[in-house]
Amino acid sequence: MTEDDDRIDAVLNEVGPRLRRVRRDRGVTLAELSAATGISVSTLSRLESGQRKPSLELLLPLARAHQVPLDELVGAPAVGDPRVKARPIVRHGRTMYPLTRQPGGLQAYKVIQEKPTETPEPRVHEGYEWLYVLSGKLRLVLGEHDVVLTAGEAAEFDTRVPHWFGPTAEGPVEFLSLFGPQGERMHVRARPKKSG
Repeated sequence: MTEDDDRIDAVLNEVGPRLRRVRRDRGVTLAELSAATGISVSTLSRLESGQRKPSLELLLPLARAHQVPLDELVGAPAVGDPRVKARPIVRHGRTMYPLTRQPGGLQAYKVIQEKPTETPEPRVHEGYEWLYVLSGKLRLVLGEHDVVLTAGEAAEFDTRVPHWFGPTAEGPVEFLSLFGPQGERMHVRARPKKSG
């Protein structure tokens, strides 16, 4: 056995007690954690007692459920460079730059959108969202409201209210978007109100 193997074994041996400590600190039972992760109570118990070796497929849902970075569960040494170096994500005409990297926690993105969508399609999902305009003008359709935010203005709203946002016809917009873990779930198109 090499020195590296010894170090890896030492790290893996600490995962079980760390998992138990994180769960107990949050006041969560094994049954509740099982329901949140889809991992059986017996597997969770064996992980915590060290009878089962931790694997990525088990640790990822646990990190998500506890809303902690994976590093916290495995006790990885802190990385010296604190900068977030994520690649931009391009979706629906928007370029999004992740500003956070903790799975299951508050998510923050710098968003740039060049062209407006022809017709706003309000959507709903669980959670809460904050927007802050850096440059340009951002049109926000929120329920019955249709407002334009300019540089330096912010909005916050419950995302269960049908909402949509994007640039105005005047040009591109650059803004910050922050939302909680529920905001990561897939958006569901809001049903249009029936005219009576």
